[in-house]
Amino acid sequence: MRLRVQHQTVYRYEKPIPYSIQTLRVSPRPYEGCAVLDWSVRGEGRRELPSLIDGFGNLTHCHSVTRPHSEMTLAVEGEVETTDTAGIVRGAPEPLPPLFFLRETSLTATHPAIAALAAKVAGAPAVLARLHNLMSAVRDAMDYQIGVTDVQTAAADALQKGAGVCQDHAHVFIAAAKILGIPARYIGGYLWTGPESRDYDASHAWAEAFVPDLGWVGFDAANRICPTASYIRASVGLDYWSAAPVRGMRKGSSVETLAVKVTVGVGDQ
Repeated sequence: MRLRVQHQTVYRYEKPIPYSIQTLRVSPRPYEGCAVLDWSVRGEGRRELPSLIDGFGNLTHCHSVTRPHSEMTLAVEGEVETTDTAGIVRGAPEPLPPLFFLRETSLTATHPAIAALAAKVAGAPAVLARLHNLMSAVRDAMDYQIGVTDVQTAAADALQKGAGVCQDHAHVFIAAAKILGIPARYIGGYLWTGPESRDYDASHAWAEAFVPDLGWVGFDAANRICPTASYIRASVGLDYWSAAPVRGMRKGSSVETLAVKVTVGVGDQ
């Protein structure tokens, strides 16, 4: 399947600021389930941004504006060809061993409520079965609701609220998998939802867990499914903060507003 992405982020400031800098993790790297046909990340003046590979293996772009400005735009556009691998990720850059992803973060910290959720699926004899059961258990415990949480909400808080968005489902899944002794990590990317797809104000997120004899396998608890050819995998991290599509900082005191538009469609075959 050919999928085309357009992702625009616009920062606006009530009064000009002298300096801003952003880091973008929005670019897929090829693996057995994804061939990158064309991809660009541009900043002010439509200039292509410099890039590097971070410690997680993400293709990371950097953007800075060093003059007074009241508006700044980041534009991502590209096309990939995907195949359905039943969520199994092979051939992707893997600079870190699986055991690294047993590390706990503030967003994926253990909690009695998460331990209780993990205990519900611990009886399954096979790791893969445990993870599929965990994916369903997370979704059963949490409705999909926008506005209940934000990017700073920890897994335990989202679980106790009983609602959240894809990043919260991913955080809870990751935290519970680690309690079961299974390495798990956060994935950021894009999702095509079908011919009736609309514009979104965010990209998508899910989790991957390490299964012996299979390797890394994706689990999208928000949609109760392992990633298919409709998914574009763009970033890897321990949690949202290390895999966030755009993170930045600025100098100067000004009220900031942010507008994000993400469009995912089928490209020309």
